[in-house]
Amino acid sequence: MNHLEKIQAKIFYDFVSFYPVLKAWRDKQDTVAFTNGCFDILHRGHVEYLAEAAGKGDRLIVGLNSNASVKALKGPDRPLVDVESRAVMLASLYMVDAVVIFNEETPYELISKVLPDVLIKGDDYTIPEIAGFDIVLENGGRVETIRLTPGFSTSSIIDKLRKAGDE
Repeated sequence: MNHLEKIQAKIFYDFVSFYPVLKAWRDKQDTVAFTNGCFDILHRGHVEYLAEAAGKGDRLIVGLNSNASVKALKGPDRPLVDVESRAVMLASLYMVDAVVIFNEETPYELISKVLPDVLIKGDDYTIPEIAGFDIVLENGGRVETIRLTPGFSTSSIIDKLRKAGDE
């Protein structure tokens, strides 16, 4: 299997196709960590966040908002990068074990199926604001927040690009 095939093998378009991989991890008693996001323009803040999130378990699953989901959350001009491209970028990171795409505005339904041992979001959320926190806690898992890298956000990058275009 070449490198691109290895990357593509980490991308799943629904939970059903991902389930056999999750089951194999569970059978080996791997600790499963889960985070999610749009990851519209991959940047240093994302990489540092994902690196820290990966340290919370043996396996890191990234729930990735579909194009329609990003549009509903961020507005009609988003996403800037299509879901397939965003998934390839995330899956190419060595610390990401799987990328599972979801269509809803939140990953609540996906989290209810994955039942991660650790649910992780950035510290711009409080634990009760994190989709799925209740399911994870009810099933004996834990919910954690990670400090975000200051000065890095997709919105700030978009703003810089728009200002540069106006000059």
